[in-house]
Amino acid sequence: MLSTLAWGAMALAFPPLPLGPAALLLLVPWFLVLNRYNRSSAIFATFWSGMVYNGINYYWIFNVMNVETAPSAIIFLGVVLLVAFFSAYSVVAAFVYTLIKDIRIKGLRIFWILYPVFYAGLEMTRTRGDFAFPWSHLGYVFGNYLELLQALSVIGIFGYTTLIVASNMAVAYAIDKQEKKYKWLFALPALILVALLVHGKITLSAPDAAPFFGSDGAHTPKIAMVQPCIKQGEKWSRERYDRIINKTLNMVRDSVDEGTDLIILAETAIPDHIRRQPATIALLHKTSNHMNASILVGALDFKRNREPDAVRRYEIYNASFLFTPHDNDFPQRYIKKHLVPFSERIPFDDIFPILNYVDLGEGDFVPGKETPVYGPFLWTPFICYDAIFGDLVRDAIRAGSRFMVNITNDGWFGRSTAPYQHLNLVRYRAIENGFPAARLANSGVSVFIDQYGHMDLNTPIFEDAVIQRKMQLKTRDTLYQHFGDYLETILLYFFGIYLIAAIGCRIRLKQ
Repeated sequence: MLSTLAWGAMALAFPPLPLGPAALLLLVPWFLVLNRYNRSSAIFATFWSGMVYNGINYYWIFNVMNVETAPSAIIFLGVVLLVAFFSAYSVVAAFVYTLIKDIRIKGLRIFWILYPVFYAGLEMTRTRGDFAFPWSHLGYVFGNYLELLQALSVIGIFGYTTLIVASNMAVAYAIDKQEKKYKWLFALPALILVALLVHGKITLSAPDAAPFFGSDGAHTPKIAMVQPCIKQGEKWSRERYDRIINKTLNMVRDSVDEGTDLIILAETAIPDHIRRQPATIALLHKTSNHMNASILVGALDFKRNREPDAVRRYEIYNASFLFTPHDNDFPQRYIKKHLVPFSERIPFDDIFPILNYVDLGEGDFVPGKETPVYGPFLWTPFICYDAIFGDLVRDAIRAGSRFMVNITNDGWFGRSTAPYQHLNLVRYRAIENGFPAARLANSGVSVFIDQYGHMDLNTPIFEDAVIQRKMQLKTRDTLYQHFGDYLETILLYFFGIYLIAAIGCRIRLKQ
């Protein structure tokens, strides 16, 4: 009950839900369980409370069943396995805590003190590799409060996770000890909250931290984003293809202002392989010329593999294409780099070719490798999932990019918390790296985000909309932008070293 209460409440702390700041206390009952019960009881409680936590966080995946891409039974089983898989991370956290909670080295509880950093390292393991799915790190709970997010530019998402775990551990420890000298630990959550708030207030009081500061300058681009709200169940219908294209481009012609520099259309706004639609390519060139504006559009693409022993006859890409005015060459292409596991690709299919013959209804895409920076305003496209990975964002900044364009299709999620969770992750990347973002979702939420995280013109979900404004360019360097890659790599190494050392110490103590 205690463990489920803790993790169930924590699941209600992520935006758009309201309990964010309470996360500094919500896991106290879980740590009391870890402190007071034996290992098997603690792990059992953690696994099932993890199922509750992840079930609340990821319930929206069931909406995928409304789109006939795979048998419902397969999707249901996949969701259950996904929830169980993420619950296993909580089990690892509980297991390690029960190993180290009583270990002392020269009288000091070094392992216990460093446990919050270990937990952040455990989360870091979810951001690398073919299984990467960094959706619900604990640090994402503060997304409803802009002032509380400003320390992201210094400590990043994993610093926030470390603070949350340390706060809950300290209060649980004070409850268990019931000694006067530990009473100050009860104040730690408030101290952390006040420190974040004061830092945020000071940061946002700077003149250049005003919302979209400098965006009205002569050398900043005017951006238009078109949200056509095409229903996911209709999107891939051949019979509706012309209607979908006509609706989207009519919204461009009817609603986009003159003088716009870049018109953004959603992920797979062309619901087909673009090379199979020469008439649509010609129409997009014509529209770009007529509007005298570049057009970024999402579509699929392919390349025939002519090697005789190739497992794949075709390489399929989830891509975006940039049409520029008065240029009738084939548009510039960006290929999505991080593919959603099991939805867009079977993990490790490049290492084990036999997996290419497995069909679970996934997209079977091939990931891209390049990070383009398009002129004249120096910007980089990110497709859907790409924009939540900090290393990809920092790659673009090092290449000279000054803002990101994130196109996505959150119609898969239905009317749920997921579109707002997805937006929250992109906003975190913007603040961490001082990197403005123009984010367009087929069904919303579409929004402009500046380098401090201010948002403008947020659209409702599942409503047609065209939003447009002058876009701020990156002028802010952040500490995390420069050191984030090193810190995240160190966290991975720390996780492994800590785990090995904890197991080794526990074995030695038993001997």
